[in-house]
Amino acid sequence: MKKLFLFVGLGLFCVINLFAQAPQTANQTDLPDIKFDKTTYDFGTIAYASNGTCEFTFKNTGVQPLIISDVHKTCGCTSVDWTKDPVKQGQSGIIKVTYDTKRVGPFTKTITVTSNAKTPTIPLIFKGTVESAPAQPPAPPAGEPKIQ
Repeated sequence: MKKLFLFVGLGLFCVINLFAQAPQTANQTDLPDIKFDKTTYDFGTIAYASNGTCEFTFKNTGVQPLIISDVHKTCGCTSVDWTKDPVKQGQSGIIKVTYDTKRVGPFTKTITVTSNAKTPTIPLIFKGTVESAPAQPPAPPAGEPKIQ
């Protein structure tokens, strides 16, 4: 008798647990889907203090509007800006990344895009090498006139 009560109680618990789970809010096929034109950008070799801006273009290939909730950068050498408005089905948006090119040498950086898409986080990589700063002529010693 105890086994019967245990068996019935366990079965009842399982049934209640199944019905208590929250229903899915949307079918996977209805979710927005984000497709980037590229996920890596290579600056190559760039001059010191030059333009370190690149853009990643994306398109919503899903059904529902795509919302970029965050673009996480890994250091203070990078600034990001992105399309803040919901991107409707078939429309495109941009993520603009600017790297501080006053940091000499090779770099490889990653930003992480978070959205409501089927794949909620996507890493984007940008890399390159910043050339050394141009040589500055030495300053004349104090008190000596400058040669022009």
